[in-house]
Amino acid sequence: MTVSIVRLSTEALTALAAGDLAAATALSPVPLSPWHVSEDCSWVWQYRAKQAVETPGDLPWITGILWDESAGVAVGQSGFHGAPDADGMVEVGYAVDPAYRRRGYARAALELAIERARLEPSVRTLRATISPENEASLALLAQYPFVRNGEQWDEEDGLELIFELSV
Repeated sequence: MTVSIVRLSTEALTALAAGDLAAATALSPVPLSPWHVSEDCSWVWQYRAKQAVETPGDLPWITGILWDESAGVAVGQSGFHGAPDADGMVEVGYAVDPAYRRRGYARAALELAIERARLEPSVRTLRATISPENEASLALLAQYPFVRNGEQWDEEDGLELIFELSV
C-alpha cells in the first residue's frame, strides 16, 4: 500500500464545505467519495475553507485527501491543523472513511505526519489530541514515542487528551 496526502485548493475546500461533491471532485486532483461531503466531514471542510482564505500560509499544511495510490481511491482525510506555530508545534488530524477502516490507513496518515514534521526545520513538536473514548486512536498512538502532556476541552470534540512527540 502506498499512501499520500493530496493537497486541495481553496476552491476545492470551499466546494467540500458547501457539500458539493461534483464541484469538489472537479477541483480536486483525485476523485472524492460521498463520505467526504458527509456529516462526519462537513465541519472540517467548513473550518479549513475559512482558514485557507483567512490564513493562506496554512494551506500547504491543512487537511487534504488521504489517497491510496496503489488502489487509486480516496480513503480519508489527513493533515495538520495549521502551519507550525511560534514554538514550532504542529497538530496532526486524520480521519479514515468507515469503508476503509482497520486496513492500516490511520497508521499511514500518522506516519506521513511524523515524517513531514521531522523533515520540516521549523517544526520541533508534533501534537495529537484524542478523545479518551477513541480506543483505536489511543492504541495507535501508544505504538509511537508520544508523551501525554495534559488534556483540553475542544468545542467540536469535547474532552481531548494531549500527546506530543519531539521531532
